[in-house]
Amino acid sequence: MKNEMPTKSVTAWAPATIGNVAVGFDILGMAIEGVGDQIRLTPRRDRKIMIQSITGVLTSSELPLDAEKNTAGAALIALQEGEGLKVGFDVHIHKGIPLGSGMGGSAASAVAAVIAAQKWLSKKLSVKQKLFYALEGERVASGAAHPDNVAPCLMGGLVLASLKFGEPIVELPFPSMMGWMLVHPNIKVETKLARSILKPQIDLSMHVEQSSYLSCFLSGLYKNDLSLIQQGFQDILIEPQRAALIPNFERIKKQALALKGVLGFSISGSGPSLFSLTRNKLVAKKLAHQVQQEFLRNGIESQIYYGQGGSPGARIMPGSRKSHKKEPQG
Repeated sequence: MKNEMPTKSVTAWAPATIGNVAVGFDILGMAIEGVGDQIRLTPRRDRKIMIQSITGVLTSSELPLDAEKNTAGAALIALQEGEGLKVGFDVHIHKGIPLGSGMGGSAASAVAAVIAAQKWLSKKLSVKQKLFYALEGERVASGAAHPDNVAPCLMGGLVLASLKFGEPIVELPFPSMMGWMLVHPNIKVETKLARSILKPQIDLSMHVEQSSYLSCFLSGLYKNDLSLIQQGFQDILIEPQRAALIPNFERIKKQALALKGVLGFSISGSGPSLFSLTRNKLVAKKLAHQVQQEFLRNGIESQIYYGQGGSPGARIMPGSRKSHKKEPQG
């Protein structure tokens, strides 16, 4: 490891993510550009990990300042111990992702912390190592190390992620013209609650049907066939169990699927954010505004994000904290 003491702060940014992507519960995830978390690290000689500030859409009253209980802090502690890192950090967290939004906020903070801390290592970490340390942060937040948010946050794009694989991340093709959109209503759904309502067992016939949808979806990605992607974009296992957590979900979904060019519509992660894949960015933009208006009719404000093609993963940023637009145009 490096013996010299770096003096400058390093800031990393990590994007929000869509967990499950409807058809792949706990194994599929995709990054979305335009919203994310920033972590700024300043080195300390005493090896302590100190959460100094939490700003943005969340505050220290909503997230713990105790490093062992904080997703960014826990990831840094794991990396420090695993790599024998001789420095500690003052940690400044700027949250762009709301708590309980179904947008992978805990994963983003953990990943950004790991990406920033690499600047104090004398070797380059492998993807598997970075995933391992970031998952320790995710474990603190959700009680389990699920990679479907951490992996796309780290790598970008759309990924198949399972700790049961020898290589835990399989990067999937994402059709360059395919659009995506996400709408985050200003309500909160706790991940632990959303998992607790799920049935521990499923009928074999439903498992077979869902497996066929997943296979069709993956085939469509590799063949660049939007019709196959649309046929496979079905969640008969998890979405029906969580739909009641989101006001007027069934009505919103019905209206969304009636819009020409929409390939599918579902819940992002554990909700309440909703997402869609579309034939192009223009359809994604139109649908995002449509869903936003539908929430507004029920007195619920929301933020919208939309884009086209695969989104990049976590990265080091020049300078300090920057703001992110709520409605990206890129």
